[in-house]
Amino acid sequence: MTRIGQDTLNSAKPLNVGDRTYHYFDLNTVADKGWGDLSKLPFSLKVLLENLLRHEDGDTVTVDDIEALVRWPEKRTSDREINYRPARVLMQDFTGVPGVVDLAAMRDAISKAGGNPDRINPLAPVDLVIDHSVMVDKFGNPQAFSENVEIEYERNRERYQFLRWGQKAFDNFRVVPPGTGICHQVNLEYLARGVWSGDSDDGNTYAYPDTLVGTDSHTTMINGLGVLGWGVGGIEAEAAMLGQPVAMLIPEVIGFKITGKLREGVTATDLVLTVTEMLRRRGVVGKFVEFFGDGLADLSLADRATIGNMAPEYGATCGFFPIDERTTEYLRLTARPQEVVDLVEAYCKAQGLWRSSADPDPVFTDTLELDLDDVVPSLAGPKRPQDRVPMTEVKRTFADLLTKELKLDDAEISKLEGEGGQTAVGNHEPNSGVEVELNGERFHLDHGAVVIAAITSCTNTSNPSVMLAAGLVAKKAVERGLIRKPWVKTSLAPGSKVVTDYLNKTGLQDPLNELGFDLVGYGCTTCIGNSGPLPEEIDHGITEGDLVVASVLSGNRNFEGRVHQSVRTNWLASPPLVVAYALAGTVRIDLDKDPLGRDNDGKPVYLKDIWPSSKEIQDAMLMVNNDMFTREYASVFDGDEIWKSLPIPDSKTYEWNSKSTYIQNPPFFEGLTPEVEDVQPVSNARVLALLGDSITTDHISPAGAIKADSPAGHYLQGHGVEPINFNSYGSRRGNHEVMMRGTFANIRIRNEMTPNIEGGYTKHMPGGEEMPIYGAAMRYRKEGVPSVVVAGKEYGTGSSRDWAAKGTRLLGVRALIAESFERIHRSNLIGMGVLPLQFPEGVDRKTLNLDGSEEVDIPGLNNDLKPGQEIEVVFRKSNGKAHSVKAISRLDTGAEVTYYKNGGILHYVLRQMM
Repeated sequence: MTRIGQDTLNSAKPLNVGDRTYHYFDLNTVADKGWGDLSKLPFSLKVLLENLLRHEDGDTVTVDDIEALVRWPEKRTSDREINYRPARVLMQDFTGVPGVVDLAAMRDAISKAGGNPDRINPLAPVDLVIDHSVMVDKFGNPQAFSENVEIEYERNRERYQFLRWGQKAFDNFRVVPPGTGICHQVNLEYLARGVWSGDSDDGNTYAYPDTLVGTDSHTTMINGLGVLGWGVGGIEAEAAMLGQPVAMLIPEVIGFKITGKLREGVTATDLVLTVTEMLRRRGVVGKFVEFFGDGLADLSLADRATIGNMAPEYGATCGFFPIDERTTEYLRLTARPQEVVDLVEAYCKAQGLWRSSADPDPVFTDTLELDLDDVVPSLAGPKRPQDRVPMTEVKRTFADLLTKELKLDDAEISKLEGEGGQTAVGNHEPNSGVEVELNGERFHLDHGAVVIAAITSCTNTSNPSVMLAAGLVAKKAVERGLIRKPWVKTSLAPGSKVVTDYLNKTGLQDPLNELGFDLVGYGCTTCIGNSGPLPEEIDHGITEGDLVVASVLSGNRNFEGRVHQSVRTNWLASPPLVVAYALAGTVRIDLDKDPLGRDNDGKPVYLKDIWPSSKEIQDAMLMVNNDMFTREYASVFDGDEIWKSLPIPDSKTYEWNSKSTYIQNPPFFEGLTPEVEDVQPVSNARVLALLGDSITTDHISPAGAIKADSPAGHYLQGHGVEPINFNSYGSRRGNHEVMMRGTFANIRIRNEMTPNIEGGYTKHMPGGEEMPIYGAAMRYRKEGVPSVVVAGKEYGTGSSRDWAAKGTRLLGVRALIAESFERIHRSNLIGMGVLPLQFPEGVDRKTLNLDGSEEVDIPGLNNDLKPGQEIEVVFRKSNGKAHSVKAISRLDTGAEVTYYKNGGILHYVLRQMM
C-alpha cells in the first residue's frame, strides 16, 4: 500500500495516461507559493521535493522542509535535515544475507518479548539478487559456467536455503536466484520503472518517481535511467524496508556539463575513468552530481549507466541523469510494457522532470565541464579507481612503480625489457623472472605479467557497445592467428543473460571462447575478489620470484589486495582492452606502439590492426533487440531446478542450527530492554588500531579468501571445515563469528602500532604483545577494557559494507576518531552504535605524536548529545602527560543522535515495535 501524507498544500491532482487515471503530487503547486523558481532546481532535487510533498505529515516531513528545498537555489547549499523515503530497496546476497539474518533475529527477539513476529516484515518492496557468490574456479573451457554454478550451490547451500525461507516467510520480499545476473544490471534492465505507481488507502492509484536505496554502493548505476538511488549500508537498508526514513541533509549538487562527442576508438569506459578522475579531484563526497549539457543527447543510456555506476569511485552520493528521450528509448528496448513507458513520459513532462535541450539549465552548487572529444583511451591503476592513466602511459607508470616498490634503478628496469623496448615476459632468454611450466608449456614469468584478464562487473557488462567491441577485438585477433598468453587467467562474467544472447547472435562469443573468455558465470566475480585461485604453478612462480604481477579487469574496484592476494597491481580497463592485454600478457607494453604479437605470417600485429571502428560496433548493436529481454526476464524469479529443489522450513521464525558455519543468530539484540539506557562516557580505553589515510572498507571488512592461519580460519577448522571448503568471507556474512574474526584482517592493512608487520595485527597494551587485532579485542573485552580506533583522512572509503561497522561493534570499539569519514561507513558506524568523532582542523594522530600506547577518555558522553557538537577526547601517555582535543561529533542529524542513543538503528526500530 502506497503511503501518502496529509497534503497540507493541496497538491494532489489527477493525471490521465491513455485510458487510466493516476493521481500525483504536483510540484507546480509549490511553485505558486512564491518560494522560488522550480526551473532552477536541479532535477535530482526535484525528485527529493516530490518525495517530501507526498510524505508531508507535519512531523517527519513539514511544510518548512518543503519550502527549504524550493529555496535551495538561493544559496545552492543547505544545512537543513530532511527525511527521505525511497520507494523500494535493492539488495545483493553478500549484504542481503546478513540483512535477512537481522530480520530473522528481530523476529526472534520480538517473539521472545511476547510480541507477534509477523510484525517484522518489509514495508517497502525489497528485491534481493543473488549475484556475489559465484567464483571463477573454472575458466577457459566450455564447461566453466556449469561447473562454477555447481560449485556455487555446493558452497552456498545453507545460505540459499535461508534466502528461500526468507522469500516465503517475509511479505514484500522477492529473490532473484543465482545464475541470473548482477543486481544492478537486473535493476537497470528489468526491475526499475522510471516512474512507480501504487494504490493508496484513499482508493486512488498514485504515480511517483521510482527511487531506491541499495545495499551495494553501485546502486547508483540506476541513476543513468533517471532513477534516484544510491548505496547505503545493510543496516540503513533494513531500517528503510521497515518504514524508517533516510535522514539526510539537503545536499549540494555539482553540475557536470558534457559537450561534444567521443572520438573514434574511445569507449564509455575511457569516459567514466576520466569523469571519475575529474570528480575525485574536485571533491564531491556527500554531494549529488547531476549531468547536463548538449552532449547528453548523444550519450546512450548504457553509457550514462556506466558513468552513474562509478559514483562511489568519484565519491558522490549519486551521479544523476534526468529522464529524456534516451530513457524511453531504452525502456522500449528492454521490453518494458508500453503503459509503463507512456506513464514515464506523461508524468515527467507534467512534473517538469523531463529534460529537453530547449530548457534552461538548472543552477548548481558548482560546475565542471568535459568536452567528450578530449577523452582518450585510458586505464586506472595500479591501486585506485580514480588514478586514471592514459593507455600510452601504462608502461611508464608500471616502471615507476617497480622503481618505488622494488628499489630498482633505470639500468635494472631496462634489463627487464627485450628487443625494441618490449617486455621479456614469455621470452625463452629472459633477463629476469622465473621459469614456469603449465599444461606442458614452458615460459618465463616476470614483473608486469598479466595473470588475470577478466571481463567482469556491472560497470561495463551492462553496456553492449563495449561488450561487442571486446567480441570484435577477439574476432579480429583470432583471424590474425593471435592467442592469449598461457599464464593469463581469462574469464567472462556478464551482468545478465541478455549479454550472452547478443554475443551469440552476432557470432562474437566463439572468438572470445577461442581466446579463453568462456562464460564463467552471471555475477560479480573478479571485481569483488571472487577471481578464484590462480593455477598453482603461476601462484608458486609469483611467490618464488617475488614478482609484481598484474590483473586487468573491466570492473570498478582495484584496491590493493582485493582482486587476488598474489596480485599487487590491478588495472581497470574497457572490455576490449582486457582482451588486448590478455594477448599481450604484460602491462609493460605501450599498446599504441608495441605489437601485441605476430600473425600466422610472422608479421607484427598492433592494437590498431584489430580495434573495431565505431560503425562496426554500431552495426553489431543493431542485433540487440527487445525479444532478448522479454525471453530472459520472463521467469527471472523462478531459478533452476537446483534452486527449486532446495528444502526450506515452513515457519515464521527461523530454525537456527547451532552447528552451521554460514548462518548464526547474531548477538546484537541480546539483553535489549524496552527502555533506552543512558549513554555512558568512555574511560581508560585502549587504541585497538592506529591507521593512516584512505583506509577503505576493503581494509576493514572481511572480504575475499579466508586464510587457514587467520582467526577466521582457525574458527572454521575448529568446526570441522577444511580449508578447501572455506569459501569466501562474503559467503559467510551470515555468521558473525567468522566475520568479527576477519574485521581489520586484510593482508594489506597497515597498523602504525606494528609498523614492521603488514596485515591485521596490533599490540595489546600495556604490555605491548603483538597479536591479531581480533585476539587483542577479545582480550580487552575479557578485561573489561573499552577500545577505540584512530585513523587519518577518508576513513571508510569503498563499498558500503555493513560488516565493516558490525565487526567494529562486535570487537568492542566504542568510538572511531578520524580526520574525515566516507558517507556510508560513517552512517553504518552510527547504525551499529559506534560513535564517529572527527579531529578538529590542524590536529591529527601525527600532531599529537600518538603511537597507540595511550589510554583514551571521552568523559563528556551523556544523554545530552547534539548533532555536530564538540566532544572532548583525552589521549593520556604512559608518563601521565595528556593531550585534550575538542573533537567534532559526526552525529550529523537528530535522527542519528537518536539511533546512537538506542545502540543502533535496528535497536531503535525494534524498540518502536516492542
